[in-house]
Amino acid sequence: MNLNLALSNLTSVPVLAFALGVLASRLKSDLKLSQGAFDAISFVLLLAIGLKGGFALSKHGIAEAAFPIVVTLLLGCIIPIIAFTLLRFVKSLKIQDRGAIAAHYGSTSLVTFTAALYFLDAANVHYEGFATTLLVAMEIPGILIGILLAKGGAKALRDPKLLKEVFLGKTVVLLIGGVLIGLVADERGFEAVKALFVDAQPGLLTLFLLSLGIGAGANLGEFRKLGGILVAFALAMPLIGGTLGALVGSAIGLSVGGATALAVLCASASYIAAPAAVGIALPEANKSLPVTASLGITFPLNLTIGIPIYFWLAMTFENVFKVWHG
Repeated sequence: MNLNLALSNLTSVPVLAFALGVLASRLKSDLKLSQGAFDAISFVLLLAIGLKGGFALSKHGIAEAAFPIVVTLLLGCIIPIIAFTLLRFVKSLKIQDRGAIAAHYGSTSLVTFTAALYFLDAANVHYEGFATTLLVAMEIPGILIGILLAKGGAKALRDPKLLKEVFLGKTVVLLIGGVLIGLVADERGFEAVKALFVDAQPGLLTLFLLSLGIGAGANLGEFRKLGGILVAFALAMPLIGGTLGALVGSAIGLSVGGATALAVLCASASYIAAPAAVGIALPEANKSLPVTASLGITFPLNLTIGIPIYFWLAMTFENVFKVWHG
């Protein structure tokens, strides 16, 4: 691994802002971002990802992205199954809790993905323009499969409230809506909004991570409820998912940057979209466990050392497949 890239990630402004948020929270500072500002920033980040993905698709064509999107959908189904299976080792968990956690780990983290793109851009590493559309592809199946596993079958699909939350929640609507807008808009229209949705993205990401750091710091006390095995799961699952994503991305011919982006999607865990859907479908599940695991353990791991690790894995697998193909 290029240690300079890893150190650069650790000392990047967004990561340091997250650390500041954790420190401020532990020192009992009154530093906080209002809920309105937090929602506004998340809206812009979601729409920005969708717009960039849609505009890239309009340039490169949907055909090029079709196979990676199908593969990503399959990964979105496989990863929560892996998580659900591993959680059998946590004997104290009910099946509803296992399903809830699996849904969080099957879904994706917009902020982790955005931080990964920031990392790749800063390192001048190319990635496919349609990489952002893969985030949209993995979001829905990951949540649904986790909930179906918890409920023991397809009967969850008959719950209209759940389906509305999964398919019409703000995350999916903004991501898919952004992709469609990006597909239809011409270059002049895209340039008109680029200052907010592209140029300002690193600054908005920094503010968002500062707020998440404050939340993570406040939840550090929740770790006692997780237990050692669940903490180990929250550390191991992203590495398992990230390795799978980097391997599959390289195998289907994505660039190193594209395979890194897919690895990050497979490694990340949701703490925005999944909690809302799980709260509706699995009201009896312990709501604090998946959020504490994903936001308090997996997210910092991915943000600090995970992204450079997945980049290294993508480079390694690319070299392996080059040798394999001769």
